[in-house]
Amino acid sequence: MLRAFLDKLYRGCGYIAAAFMVGIAVTIIAQMVARLRGVTLDATEAAGMCLAASTFFGLAHTLRSGAHVRINLIVDRLPPGLRRPVELFNSLLGTVVVGYLAWHVGQLALQSHEFNDISPGLLAMPFWIPQMGVAFGIAVLWIAFVDELVWQLKGGRPRYEAPDEIGLDKPVA
Repeated sequence: MLRAFLDKLYRGCGYIAAAFMVGIAVTIIAQMVARLRGVTLDATEAAGMCLAASTFFGLAHTLRSGAHVRINLIVDRLPPGLRRPVELFNSLLGTVVVGYLAWHVGQLALQSHEFNDISPGLLAMPFWIPQMGVAFGIAVLWIAFVDELVWQLKGGRPRYEAPDEIGLDKPVA
């Protein structure tokens, strides 16, 4: 039951990230159309906020899909007995670092709400609105790291590995 919920959460965040990518396109197209009609429409700030939301909402889904960029030059060459502890350490380090980041970004969003911090552009949007999207995305990434760490501690292989499609990084001999 928890597994199904977490998978739906990661997938849902991926869909939300995609929706914000569409938002980027819509705001840029609206700005271009307005410019062609001689109207000034500053949608740059809205596109930037959509970019931040899209980036951070997509992180957990990307991790679970094995689509994050990983440099495996060292890990792939480790013997199986040493590779598992290194992968566990990587997941633990990711959990700690992302948890620290999630806490502080959440605190930043709450502080922006408390002080009624407003963006300086034409939209004059409260900063806490896009910051909460970023904080939520990072929090879900933290949950994904905890999920992965628990999975590996139970003896599972890392699920964040992408399938080796071309094998260019494998040793020749």
